[in-house]
Amino acid sequence: MLASKPAYAGAGAAGSIAVGSPSANALRDELSRVTTLDNRRRAIMSAIGVLAVVSAIAIIASTFFISVLQVRGNSMEPTMTDGELVIATHSNNFKQGEISAFYYNNKILLKRVVAFPGDWVDITRDGVVFVNGEMLQEDYLDQHALGKTDIEFPYQVPENRYFVLGDNRGVSIDSRSNAIGTVSEEQLIGNAVFRVWPLSSFGPIH
Repeated sequence: MLASKPAYAGAGAAGSIAVGSPSANALRDELSRVTTLDNRRRAIMSAIGVLAVVSAIAIIASTFFISVLQVRGNSMEPTMTDGELVIATHSNNFKQGEISAFYYNNKILLKRVVAFPGDWVDITRDGVVFVNGEMLQEDYLDQHALGKTDIEFPYQVPENRYFVLGDNRGVSIDSRSNAIGTVSEEQLIGNAVFRVWPLSSFGPIH
């Protein structure tokens, strides 16, 4: 509270002090200041609470539901290019032609699933892919290529494993080579489904 300057009383009241009351304007100013400070504190605490909840949700989502991955190299061109950021949903339920994210030698690779356990894969000299005798319609490719391979075709995919190929068939190292081979279920992270960077390419991945 604010107090006015003390004033000494007149004769007969020596030694006593009369304290003046604060003005109405001073009271209003003080009340406004206290209220403003209280509102600021509440706003700050509310913002901290929201940030904590959002951070917790992001951690839970990244742990159990999605991963944000950065594309490295050119093996998935033209679909994905070096430096892009993509979201992969955590799942091992794939459809033919979907892009899988999987662990390999402490790295995460992105390749397209073309065949499932027990399927027969054949690739011609000019790079056309057949699965169980049916030619794949791969509109996502710029060009077909046999690429680097050291396995014999036709090739049967082992149980609990998946045959994957990069979209840039001339340079990609994938299930055509024993350097990577087929992908086990334990290696799988999920489906790469959405591109978040660059913003010019923001949207679903096909």
